[in-house]
Amino acid sequence: MVYICIGNLKRMTKAEKTRNFIVEKTAPIFNMKGYAGTSLNDITAATGLTKGSIYGNFSNKDEVALAAFDYNLHNIVSRVEKEINRQKEVKGKLLVYVNVYQHLLSGVVAEGGCPILNTAIDADDTHPELKARALKAVSGWKNRIMQLVEAGIASKEINTDHNPEQIALTIIAMIEGGIMISRLTAKPAYWNLIIDSLKKYVNSLG
Repeated sequence: MVYICIGNLKRMTKAEKTRNFIVEKTAPIFNMKGYAGTSLNDITAATGLTKGSIYGNFSNKDEVALAAFDYNLHNIVSRVEKEINRQKEVKGKLLVYVNVYQHLLSGVVAEGGCPILNTAIDADDTHPELKARALKAVSGWKNRIMQLVEAGIASKEINTDHNPEQIALTIIAMIEGGIMISRLTAKPAYWNLIIDSLKKYVNSLG
């Protein structure tokens, strides 16, 4: 990741602060408009910087887009992990994803919705590097859920006959599918119906 965590601001050089500023200001735009839909004018307007300043800190738009994706993903992952650490039971930890993505839909976590879903669709046939980033993010998400499920099986909170990978893929598919359907139809009630099914699914794992 090329952006710098906000907590390290005091140790950042001027160049690093500028790069971080550019990423923070453009991350919501890339998430809402996608790579192709985000222009250099969008970037300069959001940052108030000149084209020369932008490209003095990033070699091209691709580099900005990749950093913006990393930034948006980091915001979600850090929020999820913070909430997971507050839960004691595995099922509660799994349901954290439901709660975080509910806030994501409303724009509280990341403007424009889920960066993984947005990037996967936007970059599927157009931007191999962004597609690879989205794929890595999904793999990481799947592995994290599998880790939680395996811990639940070990602690006997989840039955041993369950397949951790199947559970992880089901949770991810229902969340991302729910986001896609509710946004496409402009009917938030559809999200609620799908998530209600997901909650029942998670609670049935015992």
